[in-house]
This record gives sequence, C-alpha cells and structure tokens, in this order.
Amino acid sequence: MHAAPAAFAADIVGNPANVSANKLEMCIGCHAIPGYKATFPEVFQVPKIGGQNAKYIEAALKAYQKGDRKHPSMKGIAVSLSDQEIADLAAYYAKQK
Repeated sequence: MHAAPAAFAADIVGNPANVSANKLEMCIGCHAIPGYKATFPEVFQVPKIGGQNAKYIEAALKAYQKGDRKHPSMKGIAVSLSDQEIADLAAYYAKQK
C-alpha cells in the first residue's frame, strides 16, 4: 500500500479564516501603518499589503525564504512560516482594503 502523495505548493489554498492573531501581528506592525518607513537595515518605505494580490504576497514571502529578496527582518519572518501559513496570510491580506 502506498501513502498518499504530499501536497504540492500549487495544491495549497489559502483560507483567511485560519490566520492566527500572532501571525497577523507580525505583518500589521509595519505593513498596516500608512506612510511607515523602516530604518533597518536602511531607511525605506514599507509597502501596504492590504488589498495586494494574494499570489504576489505568496511569491514575495517565498522569495524572502529562499534569499532571493534581501531583508533580514522579512527573511526571519518568512522562514518561520509554512506554505499553508503563507497562503492563509496572503488570502487574508488580499481581502483587505
């Protein structure tokens, strides 16, 4: 008897209702403040993610995980997330205005 094949990332569907409060707080602290500028590792405008396309958010977080996007804080957050958590967060923020 063979075990069921593991789900591929493409099979994962985000559910905004599954996002835990502590995962939301990791994002809200910077990405929900209009005009917010971070100063680490350099000064830059933090993008608002509410209303952003879910696939874009997923791709950005995966790029931080892999090191394709460079930002120490974002990499630290991204590597702590599972593929399902990324999909759920992306679905949640895509529904925001």
